[in-house]
Amino acid sequence: MTPPAEPPFVDRRLYRRRRLMDAARLLPVLGAVLFALPVLNAAAPEGASTARTGLFLFAVWGGLVLVAGVLSRALAGPEGAPPGPQAAPDDRPPPPATAPRPAEPRC
Repeated sequence: MTPPAEPPFVDRRLYRRRRLMDAARLLPVLGAVLFALPVLNAAAPEGASTARTGLFLFAVWGGLVLVAGVLSRALAGPEGAPPGPQAAPDDRPPPPATAPRPAEPRC
């Protein structure tokens, strides 16, 4: 029998970054489920008021925007790029400099 292999060691920062990437991938699914809740609640006998449903949808939308912003800032941290192969350098030449526009004469 062969001895059991040691579990692979994953750097803590890399592990955290991958979990943040997983959370960012699941955010649209969470948003779809939350946006579907008012439709499911409308089938209830007492129903829901339009104002309350509108406030709920607005709050969900705002929450998704905030969570996406936090996740994007966390993923754009000091490492700069997600784990994986490095991106190829940009081989395009810089854009041409534009000449200053002449001032329009005043009347």
